[in-house]
Amino acid sequence: MALSASKIGIVAGVAFVAWTVAATGLVLLPKALTPAPVQVADAGNDAAFGARVKDYLVANPEIMLEVQDALEKKYRQAQAEKASAALKDNKTALFQSEHDIALGNPQGDVTIVEFFDYNCGYCRKALADMDKIIASDKNVRFVLKEWPILGPDSEATHVVSDAFRKIAPEKYGEFHRALMGSQSRATEESALETAEALGVSEAEIRAMMAAKPATQAFAEANQLALSLGFTGTPAYVVGDQPIGGAVGSQAIGEMVANIRGCGKTTC
Repeated sequence: MALSASKIGIVAGVAFVAWTVAATGLVLLPKALTPAPVQVADAGNDAAFGARVKDYLVANPEIMLEVQDALEKKYRQAQAEKASAALKDNKTALFQSEHDIALGNPQGDVTIVEFFDYNCGYCRKALADMDKIIASDKNVRFVLKEWPILGPDSEATHVVSDAFRKIAPEKYGEFHRALMGSQSRATEESALETAEALGVSEAEIRAMMAAKPATQAFAEANQLALSLGFTGTPAYVVGDQPIGGAVGSQAIGEMVANIRGCGKTTC
């Protein structure tokens, strides 16, 4: 993970402070306990000390890498804790939302949730992963969560998809596979054509779009995705584990097996 300029600045600052403390024996006290300032060094001494610090860091650049690694580890741990709390607080919205469809076995013992966008190239590649998992494991429940984030065409496509799901939930799997499996960009027009090919007319779709807008469904998906730390699609939740990216059917299958074996994605 590349650090931003601001994070690099933090790293440099941390390294500078750490070296200052180590080199001078200085103890940093809380403001309330700090005695009145005493002039202990002049500009010449400051310049000389600064030069020594610079020389040391140039001669030992691995210190900066160590601090950077520690900062990244702390950041990842904080994100993992945040995602874990989000999973606990949003189980119903994640696994049993009225806005979603579950493919595979509706009563499956393990649930996989996928956040997707119809115009996500990696999501299209991941379609085969979903189908492979469902075909090879008859006890998996696979929840599809619509998260249109790739522009107006995506949002318009998902609005049609949401309406189709409400009208013909039993055909949603076919609709999803047809639209996701297309090599063309998904648009409102292509989504309507797919719906009509499956027996749901444009008039029915538009009536449902007006009567029951997709706004709430999309807002829920967006809130969940952000709380879990997702920044793009596809993204998954398998058991207690949020996963960003198309990790493949084998990796997901191993996590499912671990959940059955020890209750966690990693045993």
